[in-house]
Amino acid sequence: MQWTTLLQKEVLENWRNFKWVWVPLVMILIACMDPISTYYLPQIIDAVGGLPNGSAIDIPEFLPSDIIMMSLGQFSSLGVLMIVLMSMGAIASERKSGVLELILVKPVTYKNYITAKWMSLMLLVWIAFSVGMLANWYYVNLLFGDLSFVSLLKVTLFYGLWLSLVISFSVFYNALVRTPGLVAFLTILSLLIMSIVTNIFANYLEWSPSNISEHIQQMLVNKSVPAELLGSAGITIILIALLLIGSIITFKSKELAN
Repeated sequence: MQWTTLLQKEVLENWRNFKWVWVPLVMILIACMDPISTYYLPQIIDAVGGLPNGSAIDIPEFLPSDIIMMSLGQFSSLGVLMIVLMSMGAIASERKSGVLELILVKPVTYKNYITAKWMSLMLLVWIAFSVGMLANWYYVNLLFGDLSFVSLLKVTLFYGLWLSLVISFSVFYNALVRTPGLVAFLTILSLLIMSIVTNIFANYLEWSPSNISEHIQQMLVNKSVPAELLGSAGITIILIALLLIGSIITFKSKELAN
């Protein structure tokens, strides 16, 4: 009951801050940017003055899977950045403003507080990302050829795990430090380090969460879910669980110390 009340409070707060409006709109924009710009690239070039005399541009034929991967590339940069900036003050800002003390004066458990924060962000991001991918799927089918709805669901499910890991990192650093800017920096730094380590030890870290996009591409090309993708998904779920548990423990120790 307490957890449900806290979750409802967080969802309502996100609505009052218009996050339920602008986060899905940004996700739709990110998802539709590549399909539309790629298809209309010749017209865009002509509209800005065309190519110099004697020059030519060879635009390859793109498959639906190619466009999907382009869009996931945008989510890996712009989408992740938006999620980090949107969530960096989830707990840190309440600590800074003194709202946290008012909440914890009531018989609110640390576990319920952290998990309600985490779940509210998960709901917001998953719904916004799903809407964005539906828009992407519409334009891909309209402009580049058929992509099955089942393939879309698989892409959304597996890549959504990566975005869930981003949220979990952000919540963990929210529990650890009090400055929203530092939360954003540490979250992005952790994702960057994970990516660098995965690239360096690529032969040993095939199941790294950083490889989810690469494995999704294999899934779209081969039309079957590779074992490496399932492995990466499993490791990602384990990391999410560990970060969530770590967030609760860290938050409790920090607050009790104060």
